[in-house]
Amino acid sequence: AGGRGKDGAPIITFPEFAGFSEIPDEDFLNVVTYLTSIPSLEAASIGFIIIIDRRRDKWSAVKASLTRIAGAFPGNLQLVFVLRPSRFIQRTIADIGIKLYRDDFKMKVPIIMLNSVSDLHGYIDKSQLTRELGGTLEYGHSQWIHHRTAIENFAMTVKTTAQMLQTFGTDLAETELPNDVQCTEELLSAHTDHHGKLKDELKLAVKQGATLLTCIREPVTRSANSKLSPDELENVATVERLLAQLDETEKAFDQFWTKHHLKLEQCLQLRHFEHDFREVKLTLDNLMEAQAGFADIGDSVTRVEHLLREQKQLEEKGQEPLEKAQSLALHGEQLIQNNHYAVDSIRPKCVELRRICDDFTNETKKKYDILGKSLELHKQLDKASQWCEAGIYLLASQAVDKCQSQEGAETALVEIEKFLVTAKEHQLSNPKEFYNQFDMILTPEIKANAQRILQKLEDVQEMFDKRQVSLKKLAAKQTRPVQPVAPHPESSPKRASPKITRPAGVGRPWTGAFDAHQCFVHTVMVNFYYQKTCILSSVHIINELIETERVYVEELQSIIEGYASEMDNPTLVHLIPSALHNKKEILFGNLPEIYEFHNRHEIENCIENPELLARCFLKRKEDLQIYEKYCQNKPRSEALWRQCGDSIFFQECQRKLDHKLSLDAYLLKPVQRITKYQLLLKEMLKCSKNSEGTAELEEALATVLDIIKSVNDSMHQIAITGYEGDVSELGKLLMQGSFNVWTDHKKGHNKVKDLARFKPMQRHLFLYTKMLLFCKKREENTDGHEKTASYSFKNSLKMSTVGITENVKGDNKKFEIWYNGREEVYIIQASSVELKNTWISEIRKVLTGQLEACR
Repeated sequence: AGGRGKDGAPIITFPEFAGFSEIPDEDFLNVVTYLTSIPSLEAASIGFIIIIDRRRDKWSAVKASLTRIAGAFPGNLQLVFVLRPSRFIQRTIADIGIKLYRDDFKMKVPIIMLNSVSDLHGYIDKSQLTRELGGTLEYGHSQWIHHRTAIENFAMTVKTTAQMLQTFGTDLAETELPNDVQCTEELLSAHTDHHGKLKDELKLAVKQGATLLTCIREPVTRSANSKLSPDELENVATVERLLAQLDETEKAFDQFWTKHHLKLEQCLQLRHFEHDFREVKLTLDNLMEAQAGFADIGDSVTRVEHLLREQKQLEEKGQEPLEKAQSLALHGEQLIQNNHYAVDSIRPKCVELRRICDDFTNETKKKYDILGKSLELHKQLDKASQWCEAGIYLLASQAVDKCQSQEGAETALVEIEKFLVTAKEHQLSNPKEFYNQFDMILTPEIKANAQRILQKLEDVQEMFDKRQVSLKKLAAKQTRPVQPVAPHPESSPKRASPKITRPAGVGRPWTGAFDAHQCFVHTVMVNFYYQKTCILSSVHIINELIETERVYVEELQSIIEGYASEMDNPTLVHLIPSALHNKKEILFGNLPEIYEFHNRHEIENCIENPELLARCFLKRKEDLQIYEKYCQNKPRSEALWRQCGDSIFFQECQRKLDHKLSLDAYLLKPVQRITKYQLLLKEMLKCSKNSEGTAELEEALATVLDIIKSVNDSMHQIAITGYEGDVSELGKLLMQGSFNVWTDHKKGHNKVKDLARFKPMQRHLFLYTKMLLFCKKREENTDGHEKTASYSFKNSLKMSTVGITENVKGDNKKFEIWYNGREEVYIIQASSVELKNTWISEIRKVLTGQLEACR
């Protein structure tokens, strides 16, 4: 009940209970063991006082109680008080019995037999006894059970919570850190969630203990005069002790969690750092690989300038990756400064990133230095070469007849002297100094070229020296006139000589007073001049092709980035007409594919080697078919543009690009470009007649013309209407064109017989490998724009069942195509004999191919 003896010994009361002897030994032992465990260790060590109330019972009950207590009491006993039976006979029996059986009880403590509760009060204060024993101690059994049950539950909660925290801590300690970002994020999230749930459990346990403590202290709270019994004070101490354990457990767990959470966060930082490092490293490696590919230092001014532009583009392309690398290295150093656990892994990566950045920067500077020297070298070589050519031209342009006089010779000498004054500006420096200056970039090819130009300089200087000697002789006072003499007998009037066209300012060959060596030099110079003119023309065409190609690629890029990409820009979507939604591919066709093809810059490789131009076109013959695809889509694109071209969206894009022309003008560029190739190849062919590479140029031109024809044919083909089949299944479109057609069908044919026609039908024919289509051409105006042609399908003939008659009597422009043994005959009249022969040739090829296939 919570009472204490005078020395603080805990009191256990065995009240009157008729069924005491029926309680199983196990239950009795459990209850007594539990009761002795409630007081503190200090109170329990004093010893327990047992009060056995058997006032209404018999001696046998007293004996049984003492026997059971003596045999099963687990604690330290101090005293045993027995309130003997109150009836006279039972009391007498009890007195005798206690004397006789005291030793049988095997108790080492005194057993005091009391007659009444007043005798008990002499040993124990009333305040420590319940009302049943004449005391004043307040005791409610149900409340005692409620408190003890709550305390045990709380103790179990504390124990369970501690075990859960310990188990979680063990799991955390044994967890292996993941090797990727996603798994680390998932683990961090899972552990954080679990930690949150455990913290909630801790809060509930603390709240449970606080509530229990309030309940135990309720009597004191309710009444200031009330005092807690020693057992209740023990309960308070127990709950406070459990709360203190809970608090200590929580603090220890929080410390562990803080360390673990920090490690998980650092692990996530590390995985992000490693992931970013791999991406940046890959980009930098590609950048370094691209830079390593720039081994060429150029073999001409144009080539070096092109390489400098490419190097600049690579440098600009590398700015963003380099900035990312520097930023990532800085981030890694910040992680190290923040005491990251993986310093040994982070620091080498930071060093590697900075090394690659420095390598790229230093290598870029080195490339610029080398290319700068190369540019300076080739400019010097070009100046020297130009000076030589100008000198040769000057020598070749001095007419011999004007130099025969003293005055003419002196004038020629002055011209030469003035020209030689410019030698210092244009000639190369001392050869030894020259080689020392450019030693680091002198490849065998460049060195050979430099030696060639140096030799050329010596030769030209020697020519000037010899010319000056000759002219000085003429400038001296002449003793007799010198008449010019024709160098060849063919120049006589009796035999006509072929006309030679000379450049302006070039006189006739040197003769007369000059020796044979001078005549030969002059002739060589003139021939060199003509060859140089032809070479310059080829170079001019190549340069024009490359320059226009560069502009073309830039225009394609501006269209794709400034128009097509902007159609996906969320900030401009409200400006796009509804009719244009999801129709970007219709408007632009395969323009991105054309851009990617031309962005390879393959034509630029032909600048120093014009004969490679033809091979470039032949190599990319199949790739150029992309133009046919683009042109086939062009009518749909134009129709869409007519519908939406005035929208604010296109005006805004044009303003941003600062284009003078609207988008539709730029969408015509691919069509114009393929035609430009044809014109430039024709010009190249004119300059390369009967020279090496002519055959390849002719084949390249034929390839481009064939593509233009295919494009033209396909543009007509897509305008066919009314044909129920799929034209793509008819084979390759070989020819198409307009003709006059008459029909002549035999009698008895199951079709309606056509009457003889005097007036021909106008039909547009499409010749495929499997079918010949007859269509009627129709032209319609479209929204005020130019007329659009369409071809209405009328008839078709399978090529496997037709025959031809190549000549028709009375008209050499006519031929016949007949069907089923001439049951149906179509008389076709071409606009010219050449066109007729071309069609007959193609039809014959188809029929011959079918015959060979059958064989």
